[in-house]
Amino acid sequence: MPSVARLGTGIPLVARGRELTRLRAALAEAARGRAAAVLLAGDAGVGKTRLVDELAAAATDTLVLTGRCLDVGETGLPYLPFTEALGQVREAGLLDVGARPALGRLLPGLALPATQDSGLSGLPSHLVGRRSEQDVGQLQLFDAVHGLLGDLAEQRPVLLVLEDLHWADASTRHLLSFLFSRLRSQRLLVVGTYRSDDLHRGHPLRPLLNELVRLPAVQRLDLAPLSAIDARSFVAALADDLPDEVVLEVAERSDGNPFFAEELIAVATCGSGMPWTLAEVLLARIERLSRAAQHVVRVASVGGRSVRHDLLRQVAGADDVALDDALREAVQHHVLLVDRNEVYTFRHALLREAVYGDLLPGERVRLHSAYAARLAATSDRGAVAALAHHSLESHDLPRALRASVEAAQEALAAGAPAEALRHLEQALQLWQAVPAEDRPDGVTELALLRRASWAAGTAGQPERAIALARGGTRLVDPDAPEEAAEMWRRFAQALQVLDGTEQEQVAAVEEAWRLVRDRPASPARAWVLAVWAASLRQGRAYAEARDRAEQAVRDGRAAGAEAAVADALATLGLLDEAAADVASARRHLAEAVACAMAAGAVSTELRARYFLGMHHYDLGELADAARAFDEGMARAKETGLAWSTFGLELRILQVLTRYYLGDWDDAAVAAEPPGLRVSSTVSARLAAAGTHVAVSRGEFEQAERLIGELRSDWHRDFQIALITGGTGTELALWRGQPELAAARASDAIDWSRREGGTWVLAGIRLAALGIAAHAELAASARRRRDGEAEQAALTAGRGLAEYARTTAELGAPRTGTLGPEGRAWLARAAAEESRLGGVGDPDLWRAAADGFGYGSVFEEACCRWRLAEALLAADRRDAAIAELRAADEVAERLGATPLREAVRVVARRARVALHGETARSRVDPFTPRERSVLGLVALGRTNREVGEELYISEKTVSVHLTRIMAKLGASRRAEAVAIAYDRGLLEQPN
Repeated sequence: MPSVARLGTGIPLVARGRELTRLRAALAEAARGRAAAVLLAGDAGVGKTRLVDELAAAATDTLVLTGRCLDVGETGLPYLPFTEALGQVREAGLLDVGARPALGRLLPGLALPATQDSGLSGLPSHLVGRRSEQDVGQLQLFDAVHGLLGDLAEQRPVLLVLEDLHWADASTRHLLSFLFSRLRSQRLLVVGTYRSDDLHRGHPLRPLLNELVRLPAVQRLDLAPLSAIDARSFVAALADDLPDEVVLEVAERSDGNPFFAEELIAVATCGSGMPWTLAEVLLARIERLSRAAQHVVRVASVGGRSVRHDLLRQVAGADDVALDDALREAVQHHVLLVDRNEVYTFRHALLREAVYGDLLPGERVRLHSAYAARLAATSDRGAVAALAHHSLESHDLPRALRASVEAAQEALAAGAPAEALRHLEQALQLWQAVPAEDRPDGVTELALLRRASWAAGTAGQPERAIALARGGTRLVDPDAPEEAAEMWRRFAQALQVLDGTEQEQVAAVEEAWRLVRDRPASPARAWVLAVWAASLRQGRAYAEARDRAEQAVRDGRAAGAEAAVADALATLGLLDEAAADVASARRHLAEAVACAMAAGAVSTELRARYFLGMHHYDLGELADAARAFDEGMARAKETGLAWSTFGLELRILQVLTRYYLGDWDDAAVAAEPPGLRVSSTVSARLAAAGTHVAVSRGEFEQAERLIGELRSDWHRDFQIALITGGTGTELALWRGQPELAAARASDAIDWSRREGGTWVLAGIRLAALGIAAHAELAASARRRRDGEAEQAALTAGRGLAEYARTTAELGAPRTGTLGPEGRAWLARAAAEESRLGGVGDPDLWRAAADGFGYGSVFEEACCRWRLAEALLAADRRDAAIAELRAADEVAERLGATPLREAVRVVARRARVALHGETARSRVDPFTPRERSVLGLVALGRTNREVGEELYISEKTVSVHLTRIMAKLGASRRAEAVAIAYDRGLLEQPN
């Protein structure tokens, strides 16, 4: 018989040794600094909770934190499993909320942070930007949870158990994605359980699971039903006094489900006939209770999986003594469990579902109404969400409407926009069904639509945000012009997220202005002007944009709307840049930062800091730009907006600036996305920026996978296409795949043309890299003496060079000038063009290297590598050696493996000792005999003729040819010869 272990409940753990061993091994690895996650899947009742309980019981030197998801119908409280887990941290005295104030959103009893838009009447534009799905700062909460777990894991290993993930709300799922994708060296193991039988095709957890299991730190563990033999062992161990035939029958009827078997045993020991369904089995346990206990259990089932003692007492209507007796009986019969916080929980969710399903319709309505009445009198966090649920189930629509509105507010304050959207949409559905006199005071349908649009945007549903805002514009009241203007402004901002909506955006903001044009100065009017100015600037209507921005400053100061003033000042700074007035641009941007700080408008402050950094960046002042971006990110983290719209923009520019300055380790850390790539534009944009480091370091497999995945995200954001189009081209060049490099450069350029893009710098960069690819193709064609292919490569390369020059004439879209980086890439394009004919021009390559001397250390080193090649071809050996050594020093310092190898190949061919090593002319992949065989095969000799000429057998020739083809990746001898010529491993015969 299999070995049997007993849990604290006395329930045996049978035939789970393999699964328990894997969990213990994962925990041991985590304790050694290799963080991991295990997704434990299985049918309801199969023993998932018992297994993790056993794991936790044995983890004596580990901090064990547990949290459980509840059916969304039971509670609207987002992040519930993390709230429970962090509550345990607080009880242990290990939590300093002052150090991580964002955690106050999760923990009951702590004041929630105030928001800058706490009412339903308006939406400050500084909270909504181009990527509004992140504007509520949901990710700063994720940062706080991640940081806290990391801190705890430094003290001792942490086991975080999250149960019933099939009921996880959207915000909890997003937080899971964030945590799982950041499991590195923390002493942390996360175990998540879920019902596999509940995951229907459209279940929201399914796509997340598919992505999570691809992460290297995540493994899935399936808990299958017990086998027939193990089921019999389980039943026998649980009730050894049952006759053998009853043990056999129970084992067969349980279908290997331990919970079902346990309930069948309970029925069998009572001498009752065997029921045929699980519901009958579960209800049989309830029927053995007294009438009073049955009543209390039924009342508890309406409250949800768990219910507090005080609430249960109020709804049950029993005196304390009678209630205690009934609860004691339910606990003794293993129907309910009780914890030290006086919360009663059904021993299994299936048990609660069976009891609730057995209630009569009228009984359900009556009990839901009783719960609603009690919840209406409490201010506990999460109570309004539960009140909305119970009110709806009891058909009290006016109270359900009021509670839904309040629950949405609470969810937004907790950084849970998806749950806020659910409550708001429920309120909108109830609006027309509730008489006007019963609707909440101070709330209008228009206000609900505006807030729902914002919540949809913050939840990553831009199309839904636009639809809700568009619906709101149809309901505006001309007699309330400022409120109507706010709605039209919200519509314009929702449209900003999607490309191709520029005309509709302009029409929306113009309508907003029409409504407040003839009214006195007000915050609404100032914000409309500020948003309009920014929109006009993006459309390059600079004169009109300046007029609107100056008006916004005047109106904002008159109305005390300092945040709108700061926003308009930042726009004026950008307009000064376009006019090449550097001093005025810096003054306006600095004023915008100071004004926003004084007004407490943090998001507007970050916008101004971002543009101040961009101002230095565009002028090639990389050190100043890096300082501005670092200061901006420090403020973003300090204020909890590290993942807001401009927090993200600052982070991306941090990645790029540090990459150019050669600080690649910090660049890679900053580029780490906040979750799985597919979950948001945030992850995709950061991952795209991070491909610079991955490609240049030679992390080719990772970079290839990521660039391939990001190709499907080009439609999300123009920058994703432009960045990965370039890094994908570079990757193919480093891997010796010029055809692919040329195709990728062409793909990105064609895509930008189709999308109407005028991204000057990116266009020049793509053209330069494309020319490099065609130079390699032309050289390969020359080695093969393929004149037609060479001419095609020359034509394509020269066409790209002309494209680069034409694009440069457009000027940079932000400053009206090309800027140091643009000029450097244009010089690189000219130098690459000089390679099309075979030998590069040293003067053009020196100009390119000097062009990147403003601070882009890696690009400068790449140009010096090519400059060295051109100098060697011009027989200027001493100058070439100096350039090779300079490029090699940078490549070595940065860890730029591909560049380092390329530099050393040139050094070996030129017999240059970079570090005192013995110089060799080349690294030959072939042995002398293999080279002799290959040379004769290239001349058209048969195996027999090669053997006769080299005095070896024909079989030996065949062995050498097999090795040669394996080294070259060829399948035929003719292909091997062609590849060898193409790679320069064979000289063409005269």
